[in-house]
Amino acid sequence: MKRKNAFINAANGIGLCIRQEVNFRIQLIAALTAISLGFFFNVNATEWLFIIGCCMLVLSLELLNTALENICDIVSKDFDPLIKIVKDTAAGAVFLSAAGSAVMGAVIFLPKIIHQIKLLTT
Repeated sequence: MKRKNAFINAANGIGLCIRQEVNFRIQLIAALTAISLGFFFNVNATEWLFIIGCCMLVLSLELLNTALENICDIVSKDFDPLIKIVKDTAAGAVFLSAAGSAVMGAVIFLPKIIHQIKLLTT
């Protein structure tokens, strides 16, 4: 029963972020786009590992960022320099993972896109 509740709680948390967090929805769309491109370009197993790993990293950090922001808001609604540090560093973690994932996506997909364009123009 505890295991079932854990899955339900996790699904509830993800659903909450989908409904309430614009940034999570943006990252989810980016992840689904990367996965769709993976199918379109028939990427190899190693590329799939990087694509899925990057997607899960960004989405997981976005969930943690949301959790930390909510905890901070419970602690104090007023401005607090320490709470600002917590929120800013959590946002920074999401940003770094998203930027790294974008670079990874470019490394994987740009050569494939360029190849497709060359095929269409010759």
